Amino acid sequence: MKLTAEISMYPFNENYLDPIQWFIGRVDSYDNIQRVTNAMATQVCGEYADVMSMLAIEMQAAHQKWGKAVFVCKFIGGELDLAHSE
Repeated sequence: MKLTAEISMYPFNENYLDPIQWFIGRVDSYDNIQRVTNAMATQVCGEYADVMSMLAIEMQAAHQKWGKAVFVCKFIGGELDLAHSE
């Protein structure tokens, strides 16, 4: 089963761009997960277990490296076309 998720990271850090860019770079290292980023959030799509595993690993890594951060996630079962825009 496929899963599409939207993730926003809000680091408790004055230099908030570095942690966000670091997180997006880490997400990019997963060849089995499609990623699109815009000014507000990052959308990812892949196999359900792969997406959830990636999020668990990378959110923990972000907290360990950067300290406090809020992650806001929305999930929809299935595969959405991340290239779609209106």
